[in-house]
Amino acid sequence: MSRVSAWVTYLQVAPLTLVFLLFLVVPIATIVVVSFFDYNTTQIIPAFLLQNYEELLTSPVTWRTYLQTIEFAAITWLLTLLIGFTVAYFLAFHVRSATWQTVLFLVCTIPFWTSNVIRMISWIPFLGRNGLANMTLLQLGLIDQPLEFLLFSDFAVVLAYVHLYTLFMVVPIFNSMMRIDRSLLEAARDAGASGWQTLWNVIVPLCKPGIAIGSIFVVTIVMGDFVTVRLMSGGQTASVGLMMMNAMSLLQYPAAAANAVILLLLVLFTVAAMMRIVDIRKEL
Repeated sequence: MSRVSAWVTYLQVAPLTLVFLLFLVVPIATIVVVSFFDYNTTQIIPAFLLQNYEELLTSPVTWRTYLQTIEFAAITWLLTLLIGFTVAYFLAFHVRSATWQTVLFLVCTIPFWTSNVIRMISWIPFLGRNGLANMTLLQLGLIDQPLEFLLFSDFAVVLAYVHLYTLFMVVPIFNSMMRIDRSLLEAARDAGASGWQTLWNVIVPLCKPGIAIGSIFVVTIVMGDFVTVRLMSGGQTASVGLMMMNAMSLLQYPAAAANAVILLLLVLFTVAAMMRIVDIRKEL
């Protein structure tokens, strides 16, 4: 009977295991193998070479690009965390009606009803030299000439990232806040804790799993993004994802694969560090 139960268990996990192997393990293994291949302008040559990694790791351009990508990820993470935590806190503790919580939460999802490209392009007429933002500031007399840094700059890239990915921080933090026992907040108030003390000593610690999950979403997406950097920087800023895209457009697939492996290791290290600090299994 126990042997039959074991076979039933194996059959139950077999479909998920197959999907995991086909859509995760096999593609990653293929990228790793190709990263050691040689190439020229017309073909990929099967081999085992460390040349692709040596060229990447010894190039100052690669290091600057990775630092730029990490900077984008860090700034975006901080801004989305501040905005996402504030929105989630308002929805969880200041909106008493479950109906209004649902309505306002759906309002937060409205930008996701259109594609990322359309949402990014919508910033161009607003941030441009003759855009709405500059024209408004000029009419108010706050500036003497249009601000050039609003569009096709690092500022525009970060702004687009925050616009695109803040909801990825709102959802898990809001979920964590809704699980907090309200009697804990009442006990903190009865003990004489101020609002800020309750927030910092009760709410924030209990929201750490949600913050960690949102952070993983935002950081991993930003680290691998290339479309936002290309559109919002006007080609003046690079990222690791854009560098890989350029390599693939030149048919340099082994070089792009090596870059992908290094980026994957960096992202896995970041995620592992987050999971060492916070046990996200509480939210799963």
